[in-house]
Order: sequence, then C-alpha cells, then structure tokens
Amino acid sequence: METICLPLAPSQRAKLVSAGYRTLDSFTSLSPCDLARDIGVSPEEALDILKVVWRTKGIDGNSPKGGNLLAGAKTAWDLLCEEKTMKRIVTFCEDLDVILGGGISRKEVTEVGGVPGIGKTQLGIQLAINVQIPVEFGGLGGKAIYIDTEGSFMVERVCQIAEACIEKLKDIPCSSERKVEECRTKLKVDDFLSNIFYFRACNYTEQIAVINSMDKFIEEHDKVKIIIVDSVTFHFRQDFEDLALRTRLLGGMAQKLMRLAEKYDTAVVLMNQVTTKMSGGSFQLVPALGESWSHACTNRVLLYWNGDNRFAYIDKSPSLRSASAPFSITTGGICNLEHYKRIKMT
Repeated sequence: METICLPLAPSQRAKLVSAGYRTLDSFTSLSPCDLARDIGVSPEEALDILKVVWRTKGIDGNSPKGGNLLAGAKTAWDLLCEEKTMKRIVTFCEDLDVILGGGISRKEVTEVGGVPGIGKTQLGIQLAINVQIPVEFGGLGGKAIYIDTEGSFMVERVCQIAEACIEKLKDIPCSSERKVEECRTKLKVDDFLSNIFYFRACNYTEQIAVINSMDKFIEEHDKVKIIIVDSVTFHFRQDFEDLALRTRLLGGMAQKLMRLAEKYDTAVVLMNQVTTKMSGGSFQLVPALGESWSHACTNRVLLYWNGDNRFAYIDKSPSLRSASAPFSITTGGICNLEHYKRIKMT
C-alpha cells in the first residue's frame, strides 16, 4: 500500500513522500523521534502518524500474523521522548498541577477518590472543559466523553466553568499572535458543550456496555482525549451478592479502560467513592471496591478535607512522588486555594 492512500492530512502525506516514505514497508522499525526529525514535525505528531500506519497495516492484512504487533514495538528512548513531549490536561490549580507532573496524564488511568462533597464531580467537569483548550494556547484542542452513573452531571455547572475557562484564556499567551483574536473570538460556551459527549448509565450493565462500545465511538469522533467515569463505583456497590462476579466484571472493565487509554492516546479518569477499613485498631477511609481494584489504575489521587480546606494527595503512582496540594472550588471551577468559605460540592 502506498503512503498517499493513508487517511492523513494532505500536508502530512506530502511531507512523508518528500522524505522518501512512499510505502507502508518504509515505516518498518521506525521510531517517532526518527520520523519527527525526517519530516520536520513534533515527536507527538510523528507518533500519531505511526499509529495510523500501524492500524492501516493491520487492516491491510499484508503483514504476517503478529507482524502488526511487532511493528508497534518501541524502545525505552521512544517512550522517554513520548513522555517528554506529551501534553497533559491542566486543572487550573497550579499546586495541584505541580504534584500531578503538569496535569492529568494521557495513556494512563487515574483514579480520584474522596468523600461526598469534596469536589470529584467538579474536577471531572473541569477536566472535560480544559481538555478543549486550543493548541494555540498550549492545550490539546480535544474532546471529552463523560459517563455519568450517579446523575450528578449538571449542565449549568458546565456552563459556569466553561465561561470561567474562556476568561482565563484571555490572559494566557498564544503561540501565534496572528491567531490570538481568531481563537479568542471562536471560544464560545456552546462550543465547549458540544465537545462533551455525555452518557447516562443507570445500572452496571449499561455502564459496561457503554465502555465496551467506546472503540467504535472514538473512531467515529476524532480528538477524544479524555474519558471520565463518574463514578466507577456507584452501581457495583449495590445489589451485588455474587462478589466473585463483581470482581470479574470490574477486572474486565478495568482492562478495557486501560486499552482505550493506550490505543487512543487518551486520559481515563475514574471517580471513586470511599469506604471504611479497620487498620491498626482504628477505622480509616479508603477507596471503595477493595484491594484488587487498586491495581486497575496507574495513578490514584485522594481528595480530603483538612479543616475547612480541600487537599489532593498522590496516593499511588509509578512516576509521581507522594505529595499533597491544596485547592479550592469556586463558581469558576477548580483554582488555587484562597480564603473561601467551605462549600460542599459533589
């Protein structure tokens, strides 16, 4: 198959052909960094191009069985380049973004746990808005999928946070001054709302069915960069007498979410409730669903009260050190801690 037939932008196909990449075979054993250097694009864009090539090779069927998997092998250097160039999804709370390594990471599953009223849903809505920050302002220019199991998603709240986001972007430098006014005039609340795909799951079978259908949905709706499940826990804490079945269903759902994060270069954020656990002769609040579920997420962030202030704590992560950061919730969403009165929000 020739490169000019790939489902890429015309400018990308032209760069590839000009650099000598005329057939799919010419991409064999090619790293994102090498391709980026050859055609003059960022390593992140080069990785997106290679993903299209790998998927096309699998569909084309010309490579031997297992060849497509082997063609997708990466070196540790490739992973390092990918990690350094990957944009994260900011929260608009500088202290929280710092302990998160710059924001919520893509290609990973991040669990956010906390008591009712601590702000899990507020954080989820904030991320669904912030993932849409235009590339010119350092964002992803992406879209969000919001799976609501508790019925806590409020459109009025989304509008408030979107309006605040637009105001904050007015103070953020734009990479291209020529596009500053163009981008800012295009930033409208309606556009933010139209880029959030909302699913209401009323029981655990609907929740699993929606997640299992995400492959087809994401392929039909490009630029999806975050999947939020609020909460992953709700339906699995009720009417489940067969705990072994619950464990199997949760395990299957976790594997599916991890594959979605890796395959589509998207962040997966799971809101979790908390429960009590006896430890050292006293009760402690811990994330729900038990020890086996704790292995389903790459990162675990716990939200908690300290007096009248909200804090976030990195409880588990292979790349982030354990640390705490204060944050506030205002009408405009998540922000740095200020002297606000305690406001409970779910």
